[in-house]
Amino acid sequence: MTVHEMNIRVRFGELDPYNHVNHAVYISYFEAARVELLMEAGVSLGRMRADGHSIVVSEIHTKFLGMAEELDDLVVETEILEFRRVTSTWRQRIMRNDDVIATQELRAALITNDGKPVRFPDAMIESLRPWFAAELD
Repeated sequence: MTVHEMNIRVRFGELDPYNHVNHAVYISYFEAARVELLMEAGVSLGRMRADGHSIVVSEIHTKFLGMAEELDDLVVETEILEFRRVTSTWRQRIMRNDDVIATQELRAALITNDGKPVRFPDAMIESLRPWFAAELD
């Protein structure tokens, strides 16, 4: 398995004045999907904070290719492209049926509670292995 999927239905409060999903909401959808993937991998954000670490986003590149409307059923796909010493790169896309609505690639880092970058633990990387892109396997 290389792609994690999360289903979401567009709600009225997520719409802009044009009755389309607001651009900022797509970023929330992407984040919710990454957090769900981490939970499925057994990586608890609360446990990480208790251990003195957090994953933070350092760079985001988002493309909006279509629009979603109220009650659309969407799928957010997520995969991990790479792990480096203190950063990881993730690729995501939001689909409505066979249509790509938005894509995102981001870089995230692991930091201590005082903001210093640290290496991702081998156990965390291993738990995320099922969602590595094919080129990482």
